[in-house]
Amino acid sequence: MPAGGKGSHPSSTPQRVPNRLIHEKSPYLLQHAYNPVDWYPWGQEAFDKARKENKPIFLSVGYSTCHWCHMMEEESFQDEEIGRLLSEDFVSVKVDREERPDVDKVYMMFVQATSSGGGWPMNVWLTPNLQPFVGGTYFPPEDGLTRVGFRTVLLRIREQWKQNKNTLLENSQRVTTALLARSEISVGDRQLPPSAATVNNRCFQQLDEGYDEEYGGFAEAPKFPTPVILSFLFSYWLSHRLTQDGSRAQQMALHTLKMMANGGIRDHVGQGFHRYSTDRQWHVPHFEKMLYDQAQLAVAYSQAFQLSGDEFYSDVAKGILQYVARSLSHRSGGFYSAEDADSPPERGLRPKEGAYYVWTVKEVQQLLPEPVLGATEPLTSGQLLMKHYGLTEAGNISPSQDPKGELQGQNVLTVRYSLELTAARFGLDVEAVRTLLNTGLEKLFQARKHRPKPHLDSKMLAAWNGLMVSGYAVTGAVLGQDRLINYATNGAKFLKRHMFDVASGRLMRTCYTGPGGTVEHSNPPCWGFLEDYAFVVRGLLDLYEASQESAWLEWALRLQDTQDRLFWDSQGGGYFCSEAELGAGLPLRLKDDQDGAEPSANSVSAHNLLRLHGFTGHKDWMDKCVCLLTAFSERMRRVPVALPEMVRALSAQQQTLKQIVICGDRQAKDTKALVQCVHSVYIPNKVLILADGDPSSFLSRQLPFLSTLRRLEDQATAYVCENQACSMPITDPCELRKLLHP
Repeated sequence: MPAGGKGSHPSSTPQRVPNRLIHEKSPYLLQHAYNPVDWYPWGQEAFDKARKENKPIFLSVGYSTCHWCHMMEEESFQDEEIGRLLSEDFVSVKVDREERPDVDKVYMMFVQATSSGGGWPMNVWLTPNLQPFVGGTYFPPEDGLTRVGFRTVLLRIREQWKQNKNTLLENSQRVTTALLARSEISVGDRQLPPSAATVNNRCFQQLDEGYDEEYGGFAEAPKFPTPVILSFLFSYWLSHRLTQDGSRAQQMALHTLKMMANGGIRDHVGQGFHRYSTDRQWHVPHFEKMLYDQAQLAVAYSQAFQLSGDEFYSDVAKGILQYVARSLSHRSGGFYSAEDADSPPERGLRPKEGAYYVWTVKEVQQLLPEPVLGATEPLTSGQLLMKHYGLTEAGNISPSQDPKGELQGQNVLTVRYSLELTAARFGLDVEAVRTLLNTGLEKLFQARKHRPKPHLDSKMLAAWNGLMVSGYAVTGAVLGQDRLINYATNGAKFLKRHMFDVASGRLMRTCYTGPGGTVEHSNPPCWGFLEDYAFVVRGLLDLYEASQESAWLEWALRLQDTQDRLFWDSQGGGYFCSEAELGAGLPLRLKDDQDGAEPSANSVSAHNLLRLHGFTGHKDWMDKCVCLLTAFSERMRRVPVALPEMVRALSAQQQTLKQIVICGDRQAKDTKALVQCVHSVYIPNKVLILADGDPSSFLSRQLPFLSTLRRLEDQATAYVCENQACSMPITDPCELRKLLHP
């Protein structure tokens, strides 16, 4: 189901009476605060009402930048008669899936198991004991040729609840029991995880079979970026680089990244990437922009630069981070969740998908009328840009991708030719064309500022902020740009200041932008889920390696301890997605077993445990990692392509982690040169440790062998260690590079 959204809603007109959602902080819940529906937020008050009045619960789940959520809000939840049905015959509950991923995952599992697919809005009917019995996604308000209308569904369920309630309850119990069995992930009788070589090769073969040779990516349409797959292919290349499959893995990943960056899924005017492509060519996107995509893609493009040395990829990474700094950053260092797909073409008009991002030929001609000197034919800057980016008078969006006809005559910028071909076509110098195109894009960017902006979801999530800390830290380290590492540091400071409870050692899931840019929390606070801990710990480990500030490593260790205490399954192995207390009442307590748009928190945790073992030598974390991988053995054996990030962790666990130790002063030039050398090479299975010679330092206390390593002739010195056995000392960055990248 597509997702996107609108910036303004007629539902918030002043003459309408607000419901109780007006007291919530979530932008998504506030979008429903003026519906004529007696909405409840998820919580005991709603459940008690359902039990007391013996009514089914209507649960509706979505998020604030979701296009079809807004459609249903406008068509059904603003309707007085539907509102009356929902308020009189059901207890209606609204949930922001980004605030409560546990609720979303449990009931999405039910919807996917009992219908043709999943998506948002997700609408599920529950017993007063929270067991699901009917579910679906978007419903039109009235019956159509192929779909039953929402009003009809409500009337049928009301009738069934009155006439056949016991049958509904029995069916619900049976489905819940089946889902419980299906969702079981446990070590069982297995002692060890499967062979990494076998699972790795199977994962590669499954990806190879689905690969699009022409346009890159791994499906026909819609096409999603899926950075976890690209990350797997890079790792696969590294361990198979002398084989044909290894070369192919690298080519598949680099070609996909290049085609995405040239396509319309990338915002060529304002940078950053849209959510997904509606076609095979990466041309017409669904225009929503999500923080988690920007974070992961910045890392993927940085890694592509490490592997290839091609600045095309590093430029894309820098563009992504420029977009995040400008459009998704809070002044205190945190990062917002998303920008919507829909916005009004002009003030006062109804929002349309993509209106902020598309262009007509006439607009471009008016903005860029200057003649281009030296061309072999009469040419303006506008004509040059339109040729290079494929703009046409009739528009370059096919009617099949524009079912509502909202984008007629409009164009999505997508690179059609290389700079060399465009230059040759008009007899121009390549650098002159590059400058002209960049100048043209900047003018379009300035003009676009005057359009009504898409709605910004200014909610801040710990998990996605953790991913973004990684995005800035890794890219800053690879490119040697302290300015980018500073953004990562400020993001980590924001997390510690606003999303961490010192007394309990717990993370909070959410905080919100208040009046005047202040930071607000819900009351009671929404506590963190597994993904919040896993993604923040990863971000802190990446930030330590980028900055060598050991305070971030110390905090990562403390958060990992808290994660283990709150989420670890001591019987079956692996981590539950939510705390036992927080999910009380939910029919299932799940372990996430899919690396999708975001990596599974269990996959990320496996990597974190390996790295923490490398930083500290604590055997408990290696044991936990092995136990986790063993619990997911069956899933990795059967469909490794569903868990490429975990397959990567499995490979790392069965190889030997490199401990790269730099002995030197953090601020000294020779230390920085060795550190930069390490960051310039793609080595995913390593930890980078700065040993400053202080025996009382945090890392010296964790790893006693560090005290045996010395600087050579008072110069910064590198050692490459495995199992605490170290190489000869190295002071020359070139020699270090040779050792790391033979």
